[in-house]
Amino acid sequence: MQYQVNGKNIPNIAVGTWAWGSGINGSKMVFGASPDESELKRAFNTAYKNGFILYDTAAVYGMGNAEKILGKFAADNGIILSDKFTPKKRFNSDLIEKTLTESIDRLKGIIPDIYWLHLPLNIKENLSYMCSLQKFHKIGSIGVSNFSIEQVKIAEKILSENGCKLAGVQNHYSLIYRKHEKSGLVDYCRENNIPFFSYMVLEQGALSGRFNSKNGFPKFSRRGIAFSKSKLKRLEPLHNELRFIGENYGLSISETVLLWAISKGTVPIVGVTKEYQAESFLKLKNIILNKAEIEILEKTAQDTGVEIAGSWE
Repeated sequence: MQYQVNGKNIPNIAVGTWAWGSGINGSKMVFGASPDESELKRAFNTAYKNGFILYDTAAVYGMGNAEKILGKFAADNGIILSDKFTPKKRFNSDLIEKTLTESIDRLKGIIPDIYWLHLPLNIKENLSYMCSLQKFHKIGSIGVSNFSIEQVKIAEKILSENGCKLAGVQNHYSLIYRKHEKSGLVDYCRENNIPFFSYMVLEQGALSGRFNSKNGFPKFSRRGIAFSKSKLKRLEPLHNELRFIGENYGLSISETVLLWAISKGTVPIVGVTKEYQAESFLKLKNIILNKAEIEILEKTAQDTGVEIAGSWE
């Protein structure tokens, strides 16, 4: 299915920038490594050239640093911008305005095509205010992130009452984290023509096949804490099945994971820090897994017994 936002076609893969910025919630703390900015620029150019023009970021990624880098790269390009407002426990309209203004400034004036309510806090107040931002053309459209199916339906009602429409749902979704599929949310989005953007599809590399019981993650990174070597050991049968199925399509383990997410009708958000990663997306433009392959992968994933939610979920 071809989804659109603000009249623009959404590519089948979105480029994630969580690993682009340094500092709190940035690349070193979460991923255990800091990418080189010149390498990020090459990755951006390759993705853009190949038609992958939707870039997902947030003010909290590196506390603004990811936005700054994206702003440098995208200032003269027509990208589809996906950005987020992370609310506090108490509603504060001034904070929304301030966060948005600062984000647009870091992004060299680019207006978010989708502005996401990053957490389901003060849903009515935040979404109603975001609707006023949309009506004044300060944002293009509104999405919700980390919402349950019940909360998504509440969000739709609030937006409709304010003359707006839900532009997308963005949630954690992977072979080993299918909570939002089991709740019916993934199907609900597909049936109602709402793009479902799946993040952490590769589980920050745990499903890439690059890391295992002998080659683990940096110990003091978010992913190193979440995925110990013993958990990576339990994922090895899934890596093997992904490798076997991927060989039929000429795909790597990582590429097969992304193909699974695409085949399920979602738009995976993929962290890209290297040019070869962006180049590989072209392989996934015109193929999908068949039903039997999907069932095998999901059964193998379930049998690992590994399921890790983010601390924010």
